[in-house]
Amino acid sequence: MEKKEYHVVGVMSGTSLDGIDLVEAKFVFNGTWHFEIICAETISYSQAWHTKLKGLVDCSLETLKLIDGDYTVLLAEVIKTFISKNNIKNIDAVCSHGHTALHRPENKLTYQIGNKPILAKLINEKVVCDFRVEDVELGGQGAPLVPIGDQLLFPEYDFCLNLGGFANISTQIKTERIAYDICPVNIVLNIYAQKLGFNYDDGGKIAASGNYMSDLGNQLNHLEFYKETPPKSLGLEWVNKNVLPLTEASQASEKDILRTCSDHIAEQISNVIKSGARVLVTGGGAYNDYIISKIKSNIGAEIIIPNADLVEFKEALIFGFLGILKLRNEVNCLQSVTGASKNHSSGRIYS
Repeated sequence: MEKKEYHVVGVMSGTSLDGIDLVEAKFVFNGTWHFEIICAETISYSQAWHTKLKGLVDCSLETLKLIDGDYTVLLAEVIKTFISKNNIKNIDAVCSHGHTALHRPENKLTYQIGNKPILAKLINEKVVCDFRVEDVELGGQGAPLVPIGDQLLFPEYDFCLNLGGFANISTQIKTERIAYDICPVNIVLNIYAQKLGFNYDDGGKIAASGNYMSDLGNQLNHLEFYKETPPKSLGLEWVNKNVLPLTEASQASEKDILRTCSDHIAEQISNVIKSGARVLVTGGGAYNDYIISKIKSNIGAEIIIPNADLVEFKEALIFGFLGILKLRNEVNCLQSVTGASKNHSSGRIYS
């Protein structure tokens, strides 16, 4: 008899470097999929790890491999502690994204650290991981991967918008799921908030107090990426090459850069959401009242911000779900989203 119920731990570390997100979740299939988040937690990175992860794009492949080994040990410790602390028993798998070190799909290259087979041995659990590599090998972007979860777990929304390090969106067009990265969000905003002594711009209050710099805003809005058609995805390398040189050259104050970038983010998002649509918004940026209010005023969409567990842990939850689909040998990566040569069941299983 086909298994109908799964108990997993989903693990995700995003580009905004907030920490490692962990979710214990139950999934049930009875013709459609349903889920329950049992517990969830974010484990912040130490300053040393934050610095190390921030500099990954500048590392040689040899250095990356060394960091990969150390990061896998860190991930194992964090996962074991989460399982022990929450007294989690009888799980089907730990489903882990790892942390993106390199993402250059145009060169058929993507590298997520923390996906070594030894992870399964260190935590003594079955592990499903390394979800992006096969898609890139098949000619895809390797991102975004969450849309299969949007399609199967949140079909009642016209758009699913995630505001993390980057804004990404997914929607159904006829029979196909379409999804792509829209623009950078916290990966840029946090840099300028931190220059002012804050971890992030709480509620967008600093941005709201700044002035819009029209020259900078125009330069950002005319970046070539925004003219490209999906599938398309962004990485830290793109931000370092295309965005930060513009913000730095503007010589504007941090709060004016935050205001300008926040307006830019809201404009780019508003360009892709239909007026009056129902939009599920998750990720840390869902708490940025300034950006959310700008999107609402731009397009009059119905913006739904769910409970805190879903806002903060939706990606970890869906990586848990991707792992289940892999265990079932079902499609968890859509060619309509990534541009790969075919739909496929991506990831590796270690036990």
